[in-house]
Amino acid sequence: MTMKTVALGTSDLKVPPICLGTMTFGEQVGQDDAHAILDRSLELGVNFLDTAEMYAVPPKAATFGATETILGHWFAKRRGARQKVVLATKVAGPSRGMPWIRGGSPDLTPDDIVAACDASLKRLQTDVIDLYQIHWPVRNAPMFGMAYFDPARDKPVTSIHDQLDAMAGLVKAGKIRYVGLSNETPYGVAEFVRLAEQHGLPRVATVQNPYCLVNRSLENGLDEVMHRLNVSLLAYSPLGFGLLTGKYDTSGLTGADAPAEGRLAKFESMRKQRWGRPEALVAARRYNELARDSGLTPVQLALAFCYTKWQVASTIIGVTSIAQLEEDVQALATTLTPEVLSAIDAIRWDMRDPAL
Repeated sequence: MTMKTVALGTSDLKVPPICLGTMTFGEQVGQDDAHAILDRSLELGVNFLDTAEMYAVPPKAATFGATETILGHWFAKRRGARQKVVLATKVAGPSRGMPWIRGGSPDLTPDDIVAACDASLKRLQTDVIDLYQIHWPVRNAPMFGMAYFDPARDKPVTSIHDQLDAMAGLVKAGKIRYVGLSNETPYGVAEFVRLAEQHGLPRVATVQNPYCLVNRSLENGLDEVMHRLNVSLLAYSPLGFGLLTGKYDTSGLTGADAPAEGRLAKFESMRKQRWGRPEALVAARRYNELARDSGLTPVQLALAFCYTKWQVASTIIGVTSIAQLEEDVQALATTLTPEVLSAIDAIRWDMRDPAL
């Protein structure tokens, strides 16, 4: 199956509008099932893969690097597979309670970036990473559910210029092709682009941020920055960690009737994050009801919303089965009427962004 492709920023990377996220590989999905999902993904035309050194999720020492290792085994086993995909991975930012990553360092130095890239290349069993992303900002910035910037939290860390300089060395060495960001703010994106252009350093091609019906905060300024600077959005969590599939509509996130394999039901640490907020579930139920009233499944509504928005270059889907993968890809054919889009905006005006 062939999909149309879109260019990422000013790079020469061309990817389909769907990206296969892999953070479930190594935790909820074993290697054999992961390889079967990867095989089917290629058959469906989804040849854009996203991973990270930190994965699998939820993060823990025992599964650090497991997802990249599973992908590396697939590349080694499937002749020519590496040449068929656009491969993205990420270097973890400063420690967020994960002492197994660089000893829990509060910084991300140029040497750290180079060492992390080398380790990812080894696990992935490849010579080059197409898109190498900084998983979250090195500096103090509001992210992962933080609603406000607090300047009192500032402390000395590696500068954006030095981060880009390290990336430039990796590009020159042929280890990475392009640079991306993740969980970034408007200031961060603009500053990375400004310094790259001022000093002849690698220009960021993408930003990977949350974007879905229960978190459209990107539309409050970041989308304008990315549009005007020609930086592409890779939208993650389009189904709101499962909230927008409808699986929690009657059960809630916990209890005997909660879906056993749902991430928010299965992992307490996930429920403590923004996706587990009670108000996020309330909002999700309203969107899911709108979907059903409109003759759609909740998955179709949520994914079609991302697939058709001008802000989004490629939407990152996370699956635990081939059936989920196929359902997500089929949703690409879903059209949302003007009436449905207006109803979506009305709910957002009422509920705002509860999974900010």
